[in-house]
Amino acid sequence: MLGGIAAAVLGPGIGDGNRASADTPLPPSTTKVTRETLLDTSTTSAVLGHGPATTTSSRQAGTVTRLPAVGTKVSRGEALYEVDDVPVTVMYGGLPAYRDLREGVEGSDVKQLEANLAALGYTGFDVDEEFTAYTAAAVERWQEDRGLEETGVIALGSVVFAPGAVRVDSLAAEEGSATAPGQEVLSFTGTSRAVTVEIDTEDQRLARKRRTVVVELPDGERVKGVISDVTTVVEPGEAGQEDETKVEVTVDLLGRKAQKAAAPFAMASVDVTFTVDRRKDVLTVPVAALLALQEGGFGLEVVKSGRSTYVPVTTGLFANGKVEVSGTGISRGTVVGMPA
Repeated sequence: MLGGIAAAVLGPGIGDGNRASADTPLPPSTTKVTRETLLDTSTTSAVLGHGPATTTSSRQAGTVTRLPAVGTKVSRGEALYEVDDVPVTVMYGGLPAYRDLREGVEGSDVKQLEANLAALGYTGFDVDEEFTAYTAAAVERWQEDRGLEETGVIALGSVVFAPGAVRVDSLAAEEGSATAPGQEVLSFTGTSRAVTVEIDTEDQRLARKRRTVVVELPDGERVKGVISDVTTVVEPGEAGQEDETKVEVTVDLLGRKAQKAAAPFAMASVDVTFTVDRRKDVLTVPVAALLALQEGGFGLEVVKSGRSTYVPVTTGLFANGKVEVSGTGISRGTVVGMPA
C-alpha cells in the first residue's frame, strides 16, 4: 500500500499525554514494538512481452524484396530486410544513421560503425571518430564477405543501428511493395523479456530509472526487474473525449534466472510491485496501536508492571498496516496496548 495511511483507531483525549493511572483499566490486548525494515509499496498490473517497439522506416526508394517473419531474431551483422535484393543490416549502437559514412567524414557515428566492424572481426583501422582509408578498406572487406558491391561507403539506409539484437514485432510493408524514404517497413523490440507498465501521471513518483521492482509472473513466481525507461504518452480520446496522458514504464527482467522463468509466457498479465519508500531498521507498531492525543499528535499506551502509561510518539512512514514510531521509553520489545 502507499504511504500516508491514516491511523484507523483514534484514542480518547489524553490530556498531558504522559499520564499513568493505577485505576485505568489495562487495554484488552497488547503487542510489542518491533524493529524491522519498513517498505512502502504499490502494486499494479502490467504486460509481459519484450518492451516497447521501435519503428524502422526506409531511407531509400525501391522494392521490398524480403521481409522477416514476426518473431524473428536478428543479431549484429545480419540482414533485417532487403530492398532491391540488397540487405539492410543490423548493427549495434544508440545513434541512428543519418548520413552516408565514407572516407573523410568524422563523428561519433563513425566510431559506432568502426566498433561494429571490429566486433565482427575486421581489423587494420583504429576505432575512433575518423573514417580513414583504412576504415574504407575494412568496409570493402565486409561488403565482399556479404556479397555486396565493394564501395567502401556505408550508404544511408543500408544499416539500422539498434541497442542490441532485435526481435521483429510487426510488419508495416509487404514483400513486392514499393518503398520510399520515410515509409515504415517494420517494428522491432529487444530480444529479452521485459514488462510494460502504464500508470497515471499522478503516480509518476513510483517510476524512477534504475529503481528495482518485483515482478510476479502468472505462475506466482516473483523475480526482480529494473526500470529502464519512463516515457510520457498521450492516448487519443474516443468519441469526442479528451486525450489522456499516461506514463509508460519499461521494466527489464534481471538475470538469466528471471528471463528463464518468464520465457514460457507470451504477452501475459503480471503484477509489478514498486517500492516507494524504505525505512531500514526502525521501530514499528501496528497502526491500530496509535492513539490520538487531546493536545495533538499521537501516542501509545505502554503497559509495564500491571500499569498503563500514555506516551507521545513521533510517527514516520506508514506502510502495510504498520507505522514507524519513536519516543522516550519506546524501544524494541516495549509492550503497548491494542484495541479489542
